[in-house]
Amino acid sequence: MTLRVLFVCSRNRLRSPTAEAVFAGVPGVEADSAGVASDAETVLDVAQVDWADLIVVMERRHKAVLARRFGAGLKGKRVVCLDIPDRYDYMQPELVALLEQKVGPLLAG
Repeated sequence: MTLRVLFVCSRNRLRSPTAEAVFAGVPGVEADSAGVASDAETVLDVAQVDWADLIVVMERRHKAVLARRFGAGLKGKRVVCLDIPDRYDYMQPELVALLEQKVGPLLAG
């Protein structure tokens, strides 16, 4: 079975696209990413929320926005907050290492 993982940050430029790139190649995982800000590269929409088995947000405020915008659509969804602040560049090695450390166990179970 394939696990569909949606990574969410603010503007979908650095953290969530990095996570999507890192985990897209993992066997049994489909990855996508979006942002909650109105100027995000890909603005999070209901179709992505419906698609995802697991939603991984970078900060608690992203989880709050998710709940506010997609409340009923989150029923039965697993939403996990990584607590990764917005201070990394795209594919920055420290960010990749943090993501592997925090997301790896979520994919194993």
